[in-house]
Amino acid sequence: MAWLVLLVSGVLETVWAVALQASKGFSRPLPSVVFGVTVLLSMAGLSYALRTVPLGTGYAVWVAVGTLGTAVYGMLALGDPVSLPRLLFLSMIIGGVVGLKTVH
Repeated sequence: MAWLVLLVSGVLETVWAVALQASKGFSRPLPSVVFGVTVLLSMAGLSYALRTVPLGTGYAVWVAVGTLGTAVYGMLALGDPVSLPRLLFLSMIIGGVVGLKTVH
């Protein structure tokens, strides 16, 4: 259960990162509220998961899921550049997360 919560919390990290950018420095109310709610939920989920998942592994997975989600969102929705090196390095992050889960 902790791993599922950790993954959902990582996805929420993506949501709050996107909402933070969309808030334009907290000048737009709706994205600012979405940011606040999702950052709290994301941190609460991380905190819950860290009861059973080791700190280094849990934090690395949480950050990796958020990083991957944010990068993919940027490429698909915001026109961020897509290149072979970029995709290679993102796949290396995935490999690291799978490796951490395997040795846990």
